[in-house]
Formats: sequence, structure tokens, C-alpha cells
Amino acid sequence: MSGGWNTIESDAGVFTYLVENLGVKDVQFEELIALDADTLRQQSPVYGVIFLFKYPTGEKPTDVPQDGSFDFEAAESMFFAGQTIQNACGTQALLSVLLNKEAEINLGAPLKDFKDFTGAFPSDLRGEALSNSELIRDVHNSFARSSPFIDETQRTATEDDDVYHFIAYTPIKGQLYELDGLQPAPIAHGACTLDDFPDKVIPVLQRRIERYPAHEIRFNLLAMVRDPRIRARELGDQQLLYQEEQKRTAWQWENALRRHNFVGFASEVLKGVVRAKLREGPAAYEQWVEEAKARTKARRDEGKAQKGAMAGEEVAR
Repeated sequence: MSGGWNTIESDAGVFTYLVENLGVKDVQFEELIALDADTLRQQSPVYGVIFLFKYPTGEKPTDVPQDGSFDFEAAESMFFAGQTIQNACGTQALLSVLLNKEAEINLGAPLKDFKDFTGAFPSDLRGEALSNSELIRDVHNSFARSSPFIDETQRTATEDDDVYHFIAYTPIKGQLYELDGLQPAPIAHGACTLDDFPDKVIPVLQRRIERYPAHEIRFNLLAMVRDPRIRARELGDQQLLYQEEQKRTAWQWENALRRHNFVGFASEVLKGVVRAKLREGPAAYEQWVEEAKARTKARRDEGKAQKGAMAGEEVAR
């Protein structure tokens, strides 16, 4: 745990029900597996995107961003919060989109009250207010994966650590902004409306990915869109409505599983199997163990053989 905030996954089902539990209406997240404007446009209207990437811990801060330009004045006229605590960046990124879309999205009373309360704050105090919000923290933590082995105590990350970070991209008042709580201000990327957002944001994301080595593929992109069930009902598309309802049901099941760890259950099952074998006698137990070892070795040898065959094919090519 880090200051009371747990790590959450970059998952469409997690983010969809997280914002719903905060009181937001008619919003859904969709994972994008293709980085192109047409794919993103199919989800229209798209309010913004949440981008997860490996954070370069060894990178030194600069006065000028590597892409775009800092817009310090804009920070006073939009919701922009500095990140003041670890593990909150996922929720902070989605709030960076939501709280700048009050005209398009029904935020619900809790988030509207939070935005009104922090409206006159500078970005660092907004970040502190967000970190100290019991409602937002409790909803965030309710989607953390349960595990008795995770140690989330605070410590300074080194260059050898794999640290991941969420940021948001969204059009605000005719400009495309990158909202990153670790930066001193919003980063402007040029003129942009809600309609041409897919065409404008994809090149920005591509340039950011190009900063990494070609073998780096650990990225994730989620689009914040209007709930597709609304369009399905408007069009009378019962098949689309059924598909979306099934997707929601699957997400609810997955989110329920995240709240439980099954280490105790697995341990009891294993102990029950061992007891059953011991009741058959020591010889039966030893035979069972040796058979298990033999099967494990066979699988390991088979895996090595497959890897060797694949390597031979690569050399032949």
C-alpha cells in the first residue's frame, strides 16, 4: 500500500465500473489494440484516452517537454492536478478527462462537488485534495487485485525498476492537451476538437512510443467513450445491445474475482489431496510424487525441444 492507495490494472472493465461507482453516468472504456485514427473514430464520441507506459525512471526533468509545450495559463482554467502520491495515477488520469468534460458528461454529485471544491486551488493542492478524498480512494482501492504477497510500501524507484505510469489526452477548449500529474503544467499539442480528436491524438501517441526501443511493447491505451448501449437502444440494434450487456456481465465477474485471493483455497485443496494420498499408504504417496516429477520433467523437456526447433527454423531463414 502507498499512502492508502493500491495499484489497479489498466483494464476497460475496471475503469468503467470505477467511474460508475463514483457516480458518473453513461461512460464506458474500450481497450484499443490498433493505434490508428479509424479504429479510435469507430468509438465516437471519444472524450479522451488513457495511456499506460513504462516510466523512464532515469530520465531527468527538463524545462521543456520532449513533445508539445507547457501551457501554464491553461492550468488555471481547467482541472489539472499534480500527482502527490504513488499508485493514484490511473484514477487521476481518468479524472483529468472526466472533470474537464462536465458539458458532455453527467459527472454525478460527488465528482461535481469535488470539482467545485477544488476549482480555485493550484494544481499541487488539487493533487493533495484528490489524494485525501476518502470517497475516491475507497472506490479506487475496491478494484485493486487482492494478494497477500504484494508489498506496496513507498520507496524511491531506481533505473532498474519497471515503473508504469498513466496519463491522459483530451481536447479542451479547442486544444489537444496531455495531462500528466508528474509534469508542472498541461502540455499543449495544437488545435483539436472533439470531432478531430482521433486524427490529432494518434500521431502524438506514435511519437511518444517512438522514444522507446523497438522491442518495447508494454503499452496500453484505453478510450473513454459514451456508453455504446445508448446508441444500441437509439438504433434499435438488439444484437449490439446484447453484446454490450454480455461484456458488462463479464466485467462484473472479473472485478468480483479481483477482490479475492485464492491462495488459502488452493492451499486447502492441495492439503486435501495430500491427505487423501497419505491415507492410501506411504508407497502410494511416494509413487504419486514421483509420477508428478516425471510429468513435470517431460513438460520441461518438451518446452526446451520446441524452443530449439524454433531457433533452428530462424537460422534456416
